[in-house]
Amino acid sequence: MQASNSATVVIEVSDLSVTRDAPILQAINWQVKKGQHWVILGANGSGKTSLLRVLTGYLAPSGGVIRVLGETFGRFDWRELRKRVGLVSSSIRQMIPDHETALETVVSGASATIGFWREMDEQSKARALEILRQAELLALQDRPWRLLSEGERQRVLIGRALMAEPKLLILDEPCAGLDPVARERFLDFLQQLGSHNEEPALVLVTHHVEEIMPVFSHVLVLKNGKVLASGTKDKCMTSEILSEAFGTSVELLRSDDRYWMRLRRA
Repeated sequence: MQASNSATVVIEVSDLSVTRDAPILQAINWQVKKGQHWVILGANGSGKTSLLRVLTGYLAPSGGVIRVLGETFGRFDWRELRKRVGLVSSSIRQMIPDHETALETVVSGASATIGFWREMDEQSKARALEILRQAELLALQDRPWRLLSEGERQRVLIGRALMAEPKLLILDEPCAGLDPVARERFLDFLQQLGSHNEEPALVLVTHHVEEIMPVFSHVLVLKNGKVLASGTKDKCMTSEILSEAFGTSVELLRSDDRYWMRLRRA
């Protein structure tokens, strides 16, 4: 894959491989362009989390080239790059102090730190309050983390990620642990976020097809550390591809641009 215009390409992965005791990722080629929102889909163990860890610099590649927001891995300080990439994951959720308020958690995203410890300036506070308003959480600005529901926490974490005005927002299985109602509210929030803003580019990691909202335009399907399919939803979201991805015969159903999947009976 040849390098593209850095102004239009958000992520570019060329012939990426990761090997430890055994191959983890093999010959991954993937490109995310400005204006696209992607889903990384696959069964457990397909390589989704490993790919994310490489992109965010927490797992070193064994071969290939990685470019994120115009910067090339190995030629740029990835700790600085992380300040331009929003990340919502269960690992961050578990590190937020119980006493920290929703407002403080959002403000902490400006410096990409865990735990709010400094004085809050008026400009940061005003921006954080606006983000909480957009997330329909303004009334909860003073509520401590321990008293927020799981769905509220996920929206606060997205607000935290947006505080630094990232060009890329990565969501690592953000619906894990949410009940059905909280999940739908969270997915509606994602839909609004992606529909109203050209930036940031969204990358959602999941193994649940029902979490793929209409705003997502493209899908990367992984299996055993390799790319099984990559492209638009219409190209990749088929019963045949998903049957191969999940290792069993499934039927993919679609209604109102939402998906669900069921096993095919013999």
